[in-house]
Amino acid sequence: MAVIASPPGINPRPPFDPAVLLVAPAAALMVMFFVYPFAYGLLLSFQPAQGGVFQNYIHFFQTGDLWKTIGNTMQLALPATVINVVCALAIAYATRSKSPNQRLLSTLLVVPLTLGTVLIAEGMLTYFGPQGWLAQSLRWLHLYEGSIRLTHNYWGVLISLVITGFPFAYLLILSYITGIDPALPRAAATLGADGWNRFRHIYLPLLMPGLVMAFCLSFVQAFSVFPSAVLLGSPAGTTRVIAIAAYEAAFEQYDYSLASAIAMIMGLAQLVIVVAALGLRSMFYRGPVAGGKG
Repeated sequence: MAVIASPPGINPRPPFDPAVLLVAPAAALMVMFFVYPFAYGLLLSFQPAQGGVFQNYIHFFQTGDLWKTIGNTMQLALPATVINVVCALAIAYATRSKSPNQRLLSTLLVVPLTLGTVLIAEGMLTYFGPQGWLAQSLRWLHLYEGSIRLTHNYWGVLISLVITGFPFAYLLILSYITGIDPALPRAAATLGADGWNRFRHIYLPLLMPGLVMAFCLSFVQAFSVFPSAVLLGSPAGTTRVIAIAAYEAAFEQYDYSLASAIAMIMGLAQLVIVVAALGLRSMFYRGPVAGGKG
């Protein structure tokens, strides 16, 4: 078959890429849903009703029941994130091979994601309350005779964050761990590496980017806790999180400028933890071996 060459000095026209048509709508959506709200909130936070441009931030850090919400939120978000990621890693590693048990577990874990935080909190009030099935079962078995308080306190909110956050972390880590080429651990086994050494030297380094990403996403999800802190915690006490402070400023005090400043501080606190987690990722192996099978 004869090939017709292009005349000298004339480059052939490159083929049209349909993906180019999606660039402008994607950029418009990014500006509409992310850039503009952030810029608007940031500018609004510097427009207090009284005082200078930084008055909202000064008021936040000078008011005890406001700046303490950062610590209250951290005490909930960090433990819940660590528990979710560690437990998800252990279970995902145990169910890394495709089997009916893996599909069944993945299907069951979708249920908490579909129920939502509010329905899970209502269920915990029914089953974990002082008159719930857990307390009654322990009394019936004579294992515990006192009053069991798993709601309206710190532990109720923590349990709720674990229930709602674990399925997300598990499914995310499972997608990473099943993408690791099984030939790598098999080759290590032929060289005498036991299960712990295969996990420590092969799976963990290849999983680290995915684990850090799962940690960051789970932490951001847990740090923005609001319904669980209200329904299952003590909003005026140990579970007065920063989201509650922002809600009160906006819808009880009608001070939207202060609420925007609290939201900016909330985002900054999350950014500090996320940047620290991404920095720790660089301490692990980074080489030419990728985790994919293909």
